[in-house]
Amino acid sequence: MKSGKLTETIRIERATGALNEYGTPETAWTHLATIRAERIDATTEEFMRGFGASDEQAVVFRVRFIEGVSNADRVIWQGEAFNIQQVTPIGRRKGLDLRCVRVAA
Repeated sequence: MKSGKLTETIRIERATGALNEYGTPETAWTHLATIRAERIDATTEEFMRGFGASDEQAVVFRVRFIEGVSNADRVIWQGEAFNIQQVTPIGRRKGLDLRCVRVAA
């Protein structure tokens, strides 16, 4: 993985749950890492759903290896939140491919 190809800056966040004063669970996102990434692929598709048409934007990022990244985390890229759908390791702790999806109504 060449550092010259890591042209994007992404932030990885992890969901943490807590109860508010009324006993209702709330989800808060905590910062896990800010790293450089290579954008491998980006696509946008439109779907008809029960609530109407929605756009789904998929992006694949290649990053250096980070321990503990999972599908429960999310990526913030260019101010937009993307859910991580798939984490694919590259080699032996060399890197990760993160397939991320953002659904817009």
